[in-house]
Amino acid sequence: QLQLEQSGGGSVQPGGSLKLSCAASRSALDFHAISWFRQVPGKEREGISCFSTAQNSIIYADSVQGRFTTSRDNAKDAVSLQMNSLKPEDTGIYYCAASAQCRKRSGTIITLGTPHWGQGTQVTVSS
Repeated sequence: QLQLEQSGGGSVQPGGSLKLSCAASRSALDFHAISWFRQVPGKEREGISCFSTAQNSIIYADSVQGRFTTSRDNAKDAVSLQMNSLKPEDTGIYYCAASAQCRKRSGTIITLGTPHWGQGTQVTVSS
């Protein structure tokens, strides 16, 4: 059973930064694409980034391109999401997901194959 353990998040003022982490087994990270999604109240869950060791690719949704960075931390067996220049509209519950592959479609990230989800973590951007 693939398990994802999220950490990080919290509250920050507009323009600030936060970092999220999604820990998994090394084999899970080697053979799955790790995506980050966010759920904003009243809207559909949006895929915002994907890191895939197997596909040798890193992709971002248009809404976060240039502000967010996803990377793999081999020392911690985790994929992180560094979020800079945060805006109030970035507020939401953030989830990591492991899937067979990921793609960028219509400006957002989608997963291919049934994803496994992390537990979610709240990010609040407010003055």
